[in-house]
Amino acid sequence: MTAPTVSVIMAAYNGAAWLPETLQSLAAQTFPDFEVLVVDDCSTDDTRDLVASWPDARIRLIALDANGGPVRARNRAVAEARGRYLAALDQDDLCRPDRFARQVAYLDAHPDVALLGTNVEFLRGRSIRPSGYSAHTSPALLDWLVRIGNPLAWSSVMVRTTAARALDPFTRPDILYAEDFDLYHRIRPHGRIARLDTPLLLYRQHAGGASQRYTATMEASATRVLADAYAAVFEDEAPARAALIVRHLVAGQPPAGRADLAAVGDTLTRLLAAHRAEHAPTPADWRLIKWETARRWAQVGRAGLRSGSLTLADLVATRPAHLGLGYAGPEALLWSGMIGGARRTAARRRTLAQAFAAKIIRPGPSRAKT
Repeated sequence: MTAPTVSVIMAAYNGAAWLPETLQSLAAQTFPDFEVLVVDDCSTDDTRDLVASWPDARIRLIALDANGGPVRARNRAVAEARGRYLAALDQDDLCRPDRFARQVAYLDAHPDVALLGTNVEFLRGRSIRPSGYSAHTSPALLDWLVRIGNPLAWSSVMVRTTAARALDPFTRPDILYAEDFDLYHRIRPHGRIARLDTPLLLYRQHAGGASQRYTATMEASATRVLADAYAAVFEDEAPARAALIVRHLVAGQPPAGRADLAAVGDTLTRLLAAHRAEHAPTPADWRLIKWETARRWAQVGRAGLRSGSLTLADLVATRPAHLGLGYAGPEALLWSGMIGGARRTAARRRTLAQAFAAKIIRPGPSRAKT
C-alpha cells in the first residue's frame, strides 16, 4: 500500500456530536492524498461505532484499551502515521477545503520549515467571526511570539513527520492542555515555524472545549514552558516572570496596579533585548515584532483601565520607551479610562454602603427642630 502524503492525527473522546461535520470537512479537501487516524480514548458514547462505520477507507480507527487522555492518544496516532506530514485536528474543528493543498505546497517549497500553522476563524454555533491572532506573520515574528504566548491554533498545524519523530515524546503528557505550546518550543531546533495568514480552519468554541474547562491547568502548564524559556534571561526570577506573562498576556487578567503593569513592561523590554541580540531580525521583521508586542502591551493596559485598577496616568508613567502606548488611539484609551473610572466610583459607593450597613461609618448626631 502506497503511503499517503498527509496523516491526520486526531484524539477522540465522546465526540459523536461533532465528528460527522469534522470528517465531512476532510472529505471536502481538494488535496485527497491523506489518511485520518482517529484514536478513540475509551469513549462512552457512539464515537467508536461512528468512526468504524464511516464510509471512507482513508479513516482509520485506533481503539485504546484504557483512557489515557488526549496527549497520549495523539502520540499513539503519530507512532502509527504513514504520511510524510502530520496534520493536527481536534474532533470538533473544521478544515477549509484548500487547507491541506496549501500547507503541503508550502512545506514542499520550504524545506527549512518544520511546522506550519494557518490563521483561523472562530465558530460559535453557526456564527463565524475573526480570531484575535496576529493578522500578518513571518517565521521571525513567530520565533518571538512563542516567547510571550501561543500564536498558533493546534488544529491548524501541519508538521514534518521526521521532525515530529525526532522528539521523544512528540507531545509531553505532563504539560497538559499546553502540550501544543510546549511542542512549538521543542521543535524549533529541527526547523522553523511558519504560518499561512489565510484562515484555513474553523476553530469551534463551545462550553465542552478543553480551553473552557481546564483553564487553570492550561495556565500552569504554559507557565512551566515559559519559565524554562526565560531561564537564561531571568535566572531565579524566571518562574515569576513567566507567571506574569501568562496571567496578563495569555489569560488577559488586568494588572493589579501600576507596579504590576510596570513589571509587565520591564519583562517585555528585557525579553525583547535578549531576543534581538540572539536572532538579529531584519529591520522589517523587527518592526513587525515591535508592533505586535506593543499591541499586546496596550491590551494589558486597556484591561487595567477598564477594570479600574489603572488610570491613564499609570499607563503613561509605566510605558516602555520602545512601545509608547501600544499604538492604541487616544479615543480607545479615554473610553477604557472612563469605563474604569465608573467602576472605581461604583466600587467606592459599594464600600461606603457596606460601611454604613456595618456601622463602621456612623452618621453624625441629629439636631432637634426648634
